[in-house]
Amino acid sequence: MHGEYKVPDGKLVAADVEVADGRLSRVRVSGDFFLEPDEALEELNRSLVGAAVNADAETLTGLIRAGMDPRARMVGFTPESVAVAVRRAVTGSTGWLDHEWRLVREPARSPLMHMALDQVLAEEVACGNRPPTLRFWEWAAPSVIIGSFQSVRNEVDMAAAENYGIEVVRRITGGGAMFVEPGNTVTYSLYAPSSLVAGMSFADSYAFLDDWVLEVLRELGLNVWYQPLNDITSDGGKIGGAAQKRVSAGAVLHHVTMSYDVDAEKLGQVLRVGGVKLSDKGVGSAVKRVDPLRRQTGLERGAVIDRLAEGFRSRYGSVDDRITDTEQHRAAELVAEKFATEEWFHRVP
Repeated sequence: MHGEYKVPDGKLVAADVEVADGRLSRVRVSGDFFLEPDEALEELNRSLVGAAVNADAETLTGLIRAGMDPRARMVGFTPESVAVAVRRAVTGSTGWLDHEWRLVREPARSPLMHMALDQVLAEEVACGNRPPTLRFWEWAAPSVIIGSFQSVRNEVDMAAAENYGIEVVRRITGGGAMFVEPGNTVTYSLYAPSSLVAGMSFADSYAFLDDWVLEVLRELGLNVWYQPLNDITSDGGKIGGAAQKRVSAGAVLHHVTMSYDVDAEKLGQVLRVGGVKLSDKGVGSAVKRVDPLRRQTGLERGAVIDRLAEGFRSRYGSVDDRITDTEQHRAAELVAEKFATEEWFHRVP
């Protein structure tokens, strides 16, 4: 069995394993990493032989650390990344290039329709009706989108939102509140088979799924990195955040919103950004937490999205696509049945 894991900001780690009687009987680790001395590679391979095939990444990491000379130097990879590669081998993982990706860029939609489409497209990928898809969003109206588990009254000043004509909706993923207006953010969703992130923890999969974005942003001249768990940040401040949900039928939904040209004063009035969160981020106000792509790239928003779409296509390939009539119909049903209901919106008052 073969598994691969590209370390975010690091090297590729591959693991070829054989299994007998429920245990790893042969392990061969390879990649474009650096390791000294040469003998350490055999120590690394031997450390994993005999491990249970269902051992988790933490257990495998412990075996690697115990089986290798502590003086060995690993550059561009870690024991944790080797463990992930092995887990991906035994869980039947797939890579980006194993899939035929679809790219969707459409006219603006309402916030509620976006919430419903995220669920519909993830479910369609899970059941095999739709190929893996990258979708860029366009917003038809200003909105605050709160995470699945957030409290409405703790996160949003509803009077201020109503005053500004801002629609407040709840999404199916966790994470924090987002403030968007047409043309002020870059938002996209990935709908992928669970096999793409097989063997990874949630934390590992966040950075893995957005590694291509960081590469494109660096090509645009930004100094960016991933701040665990789910933030894309730069030396000029936070740029965006990600959220994720695993669909039980077999897919992962991963979406990201990055600030382009946000009205920070309005954001500060509509969102209730508490002192604890600000202290955790090391800043003094909500305004300082917004770092627009417009200032850092000097590009029009459409050009930024063009570069992201081209960057994805050049790395993994993609075919232009659209939302089908069936998917739109199902999303409209979900808006009425779920996302527009008080029960869903106030699931956490």
